[in-house]
Amino acid sequence: MIAKGQNVLIGENVTFGENIQLGNNVIIYPGTKIGNNVVIQDNAVIGKHPTRAKASILPEVKTLPPTIIGNGVTIGTSAIIYANAEIADDVFIADLATVRERVTIGKGTIIGRGVAVENDCKIGNNCKLETNCYITAYSELGDFVFIAPCVVTTNDNYMARSEERFNKFKGVTVREGGRIGANSTVLPGKTIHEDGAVAAGSVVTKDVDKESIVLGNPAKLFKKVPENQLLKNQD
Repeated sequence: MIAKGQNVLIGENVTFGENIQLGNNVIIYPGTKIGNNVVIQDNAVIGKHPTRAKASILPEVKTLPPTIIGNGVTIGTSAIIYANAEIADDVFIADLATVRERVTIGKGTIIGRGVAVENDCKIGNNCKLETNCYITAYSELGDFVFIAPCVVTTNDNYMARSEERFNKFKGVTVREGGRIGANSTVLPGKTIHEDGAVAAGSVVTKDVDKESIVLGNPAKLFKKVPENQLLKNQD
């Protein structure tokens, strides 16, 4: 059964599972695959192809594989999910979030309000990406990663100057259980290792060691993560 609001546009060869709820003004592009028990709220756009700016460094792609939405997924009002994104089961994507092309999001992950996940990212299972955080292109987040509100990650050490930058773009890596506090900035190519933690407002200029807390600008070692805070000790 599909419950549809008004002005819903569904492209050719879209497939639906059972128990689908579509809000008003939803647009679903051709070929999109949607699982069972999925809720897509008002004004959401699913399967959109990227529009390339003339000055973009990304290669022009005429066609992309369709978007795949798993079972039990909720997609909030005015969220945009691009073509070639794969959303696993039980993911929650809040209002105004954007998930770009060639992104995978693992089972049970929460993508908060206004979050932007740029192209070619991999997000693990059971992550929490909170309001208005920014995940730069070519980043990888492991399972059980926590990203607090307004965190910024970056991938261009040359800040859009010089041709040398073109083959040196590198996103950030956050290993399993890594956590980044509110309003922190992580510089290109940096890795936060397993259970590493970044205190709020920090600027990460070096890799963060496993089970270590860093803070400050530039972020420096503060102390080890307490035993009761380690991922292995959570219920």
